[in-house]
Amino acid sequence: MGVTTCSDEFTSPIPPARLFKALIVDSHNLIPKLMPLAVQSIEIIEGDGGAGSIRQVNFAEGSQVKCIKNRIDELDEKNFSYKYSLIEGDGLMDKLEKITYEAKFEPTADGGSKNKMISTYYTKGDFVLTEEEVKAGKEKALAMYKVVEGYLIQNPDAYA
Repeated sequence: MGVTTCSDEFTSPIPPARLFKALIVDSHNLIPKLMPLAVQSIEIIEGDGGAGSIRQVNFAEGSQVKCIKNRIDELDEKNFSYKYSLIEGDGLMDKLEKITYEAKFEPTADGGSKNKMISTYYTKGDFVLTEEEVKAGKEKALAMYKVVEGYLIQNPDAYA
């Protein structure tokens, strides 16, 4: 098994509390509404939505990936940090054991936020993850992030 870790940092004009609520805490409601052509639904299939819960993401018809299951490993609403693992589904391509993600939202002096993301890919056997595969995953995550950020900019009272 191989392990590949990638990290990214983004800035946003949205304060950490709002971004965290929309992008993490209430994503199961918000993402399917904002991105219906990509995400059909996000269901909490085990637990109460906190640490230890399992969420199933069902992608829209025609998507290469039909569904994935994520386990919430840590959800710290006070410190705006979140850790979860992709543990099952088409997104693992039968070549990955799991993918873990860590997100931390920090305030910036201008009232926005600095958001740090770390992704760790655990491959099966001799499989080597290519830079293109990692980049494609990052681009999808960033696109969702930007859609939520745009929604919050256009709706200043949402998640306030």
